[in-house]
This record gives sequence, C-alpha cells and structure tokens, in this order.
Amino acid sequence: MPNPYTSILVVDDAKFSTTVISKTLKVGGYANVRHASSALEAITVHDHDPASIVIVDWLMPGMDGIELLHKIRQMDEADNRYTYIIMLTAKDGVDALKHAFEEGVDDFVNKSTMTEQLLPRIFAAERLVDNQNRILKQHQDLINANRTLQELCTLDPLTGLGNASQALSRTYDTLKYIESRGGATCMLLLEIRDGHSLPRMYRRHAYEEVLVALSRRLRGLVRPLDYVARVTEHRFAIITHQPDIAQCSGNAYRRILDGINLRAFKTSAGFLSLQVGISLAAACAEFGLPDAEQLFRIAENKLPEAHNAGRIVESYFKSN
Repeated sequence: MPNPYTSILVVDDAKFSTTVISKTLKVGGYANVRHASSALEAITVHDHDPASIVIVDWLMPGMDGIELLHKIRQMDEADNRYTYIIMLTAKDGVDALKHAFEEGVDDFVNKSTMTEQLLPRIFAAERLVDNQNRILKQHQDLINANRTLQELCTLDPLTGLGNASQALSRTYDTLKYIESRGGATCMLLLEIRDGHSLPRMYRRHAYEEVLVALSRRLRGLVRPLDYVARVTEHRFAIITHQPDIAQCSGNAYRRILDGINLRAFKTSAGFLSLQVGISLAAACAEFGLPDAEQLFRIAENKLPEAHNAGRIVESYFKSN
C-alpha cells in the first residue's frame, strides 16, 4: 500500500501536465503533493522542505530538468539524504533514455504513456527511496557511534596503556595539580628508532609482541604513580610528578633508557632488540606552566636530538 504522506514535488511549466500528474497521484492515494512551475522555484521548495520523490519535466525554460537534477544531488550530498528523481519527457528513443540515466535520473517516463506508467513507477520509487534513506541514516548513525566510542576510549587496544587523548588529559591534570600544590611535572617521550621499518623487518606479529613487552617493561621501570601511555604507533609517554624540578633530569631516568636499549625482548620469533630515543620536558609553577599540548610539543621537538645523542635530552619550560 502506498504511503499517502510520501512527499512528492512535481516540477513542470505546463499547467496541463501538472493537472494530469496531480489527478493521477490523487487516484493513487498520495496527498502530500506540491508543485513548482520552474526549476528555480523547485530548488527553493525542495531546500525548505525536501521531497522524497521529484517528478520533473526535462524541457523547461531557463534551467532544464537535467540541471535541476544536478542541483538536487548537490543538496542531497550536503544533507546526507537521497531524492528519487523521475524525468518526464516527450523525447523518444534509446539515446534520450541513455542520456537521462547517465546524468543520474532514477527513472524515465514518456509523457505519451504517463497516465499508465506513472503510478507503478511511483510505487517502486517510494520503496526504493525509503530504503536508500534508511541505509544512509544507519551509516551516519554508525559514524556517529564510532566517533563517540573513539572519544570515550582511553586505552590503547594493543598494549592496554593509556592512549594519546588520555595522556593529554593526564598531563593537563598534573599541571593543574602543580599549579595549586607546587612541585614539577616531567614528561618523557620515547620513540622507537626506525619504528616504521621494524614491522617489515620483524614481521607485524612479532613487532606487536615487542610493543606489548615494551609496555610491560616500562610499567616496571617507572614508579607506581607515574603514568605510561602509547601516544602513537611508535611513541610512548611517561608523565610524572616530582617535588622539585631539580629531580627532572636525564640522569634520574637513565634506568629507563638502559632498560630498553640494553635488554632484548623475548618473542615468538626469538629475542628482538629495540633502540629508543628519549626526550624530557619539565615545568614547574615557579617558572610558569605551559598547557598540556605545549609540553608535548617541547618533548617532541627534542626527539631528533635524543636519537642522535644516544642519551635523554632535557628541556625546561620558562614563560617569557
């Protein structure tokens, strides 16, 4: 059974054709039918209240039916919806039919057989457009749900450590604590040397085993209250709080560098070694505090030097 509330827009500059179409649709049980006598008027009507089905005459003065079709498709793209477009024409022949479909028309009805063919085409169009718009909505719902899950997720799925967003949040909390209670924050950024080539060298499965083993070793090398996160595929961050900025030094964390670079990791492919570069960025309330993103950038900028030097490279924030 047709849905009498299906929104249909008829676009035709000829009053006779409009009258015939309106009577045919009324006989079919459709009550939500609007009319436009030009393509420009149709654009305004459709933009204000989109129709599910548009019946449009091909040949009209000014903007023709094909041009209107393109405008409606652009509007659909912006609104993530689909409009079913039926083209009416007096043109005959395979070439006209082919051209209409190549331009994106959904269906094609010749005016000479309109009274016999229009209603069956509308019944089919109603089912198809409802199904297409339901699929588009479901796809958008999945995108929205996935975006929400990503925003809510705080863990790296491979290692179980915090992820980049959680590391940023933890850094923000640490800076706020220092601002009110004193002390210093120290961020260590660890980057695996040649990390992009190692998955090919070790094979992906073995490299993932190394990453999991590295995450476990890091947790064993830091204090219980220090926070460890995997912030990119090849980078890890350690966020710490110290009572004094003097304790935020490379020597204080040398055990982490040696604990990774001097000891191999056991995997299903045998014992595999990693080399990491470590940069250190520290800040305290006495010299002013950066924001969380700024502290990350300070540490990140020092990573190339850390790789070249083979030691923990330090940087201390001071506000101007």
